[in-house]
Amino acid sequence: MYHEDMALPGTIRITDVGPRDGLQNEPKSVATASKVQLVDRLQHAGVAEVEVSGFVRPDRIPQLADASEVFDGIERVEGVLRSALVPNERGWEAAQAAGVDKIAVFTSASESFSMGNINCSIAESLERFVPVVRAARSASIPVRAYVSCAVACPHEGPVDPDAVVNLVSSLLEMGVDEIDLGDTIGVATPEDIERLLESCSSVVEPGDLTLHLHDTGRGALACCLHAMHLGVHSFDTSCGGLGGCPFAPGASGNLATEDLVRCCQLLGVHTGVNLAAIREAAAGIEDELGRGPASITGMAMASQS
Repeated sequence: MYHEDMALPGTIRITDVGPRDGLQNEPKSVATASKVQLVDRLQHAGVAEVEVSGFVRPDRIPQLADASEVFDGIERVEGVLRSALVPNERGWEAAQAAGVDKIAVFTSASESFSMGNINCSIAESLERFVPVVRAARSASIPVRAYVSCAVACPHEGPVDPDAVVNLVSSLLEMGVDEIDLGDTIGVATPEDIERLLESCSSVVEPGDLTLHLHDTGRGALACCLHAMHLGVHSFDTSCGGLGGCPFAPGASGNLATEDLVRCCQLLGVHTGVNLAAIREAAAGIEDELGRGPASITGMAMASQS
């Protein structure tokens, strides 16, 4: 566990997944123009990457049906990667036509969650990825691989870290560029994160991983901080804490971007992100959705204004 001699990184990298993972579960349809505005505000706020949308079946996730239109409308801010979720070859073709900078494929360390989420086994999901990864690498487009339920599954409970290691190893052998481990239902403790990172270190170092933490129990920030001490410096967050998985009942939103940025400000860790600009982005989409701030930092800043 925690030791005083564990150093924090000088800099961390933040990907804001709000426009995709944050909005995909919203029942109210969000206008394309509002999504474009959100992406552009996030780009100008200084995040390293924005997950803009997903090229998925509209009958499965209707909120992302306008992915091509969103990509067509956004700015191309220098220094920011604009990524998208791509489930298969058809999705890859649409993403490439839209001019994505990076794609993400999605699997799970839990068989039952894989069947419920993407309607196939883990092995079948890997088979689907092979031509997508091959095509993306041929086009010099980097590939992120999400591993959901890396800590626990809503159906099966705790997930064996060895299952995660085996899956990560297969993905790296396939040629993906980035592994993103997700605590999909937001139940992880710092001890869980340490156990997961220690297990995965046999195939990938913590500094080469990204963590995607949901904040169901308000423990995501503690997990991020402990992960930083253990060498992780890349994190997914969502402005305003937007999110929740449509296939994981009860899972709340992602760790709020502004909460991680504020924590890093206090600790002297550089993020490159402007806190006020992130709150502006979050407030804009909160207004669209008809709700107030959900993040701790957002509520504090609203009370001071």
